[in-house]
Amino acid sequence: MHGIDRIKNTIPHRGEILLVDRVTNVMPGGSLTAYKAVSGNEPCYARLGQDATVRDYAYPTSLVVESWAQSAVVLSVWTNPNPDALAGKVELAGAINEVTIGGRAYPGDVLEHRVRLVKSVGETAILAGETYVGARQVLGIGTFVLALRDVDELLPESERALLNA
Repeated sequence: MHGIDRIKNTIPHRGEILLVDRVTNVMPGGSLTAYKAVSGNEPCYARLGQDATVRDYAYPTSLVVESWAQSAVVLSVWTNPNPDALAGKVELAGAINEVTIGGRAYPGDVLEHRVRLVKSVGETAILAGETYVGARQVLGIGTFVLALRDVDELLPESERALLNA
């Protein structure tokens, strides 16, 4: 099992945007399983009134998808980590297709993301998988395209000139 330190040393996500807590069953270039515990202390619940019961409010589906996608990035860069968003390669989501929503997650639930590498060509990967809460599938991803690009290629011309000066 790999915890938060290994995840932070693999991808550049930090703080509230880091939506993966631990990784297990890693087969580099093949598959992994990752977990995200949904808490009532999530930032998405911060604006609920004092009388609100967070158990009545589902975790946003967009955050379930983002958490799964971060797990896919972890698999994609497992053997060549990139913990610094301002150096090396940047992970770019190119497309996500055949998304199925099979249910909702709530505070107290643990998301189990299963990610499989379908194909890798150069620095582009196609991944697929699912997310479960217990035995219940809450998300299915048919394909997710991820491309790695040099951070220098993505900077505006004016910033590249400053770096090269």
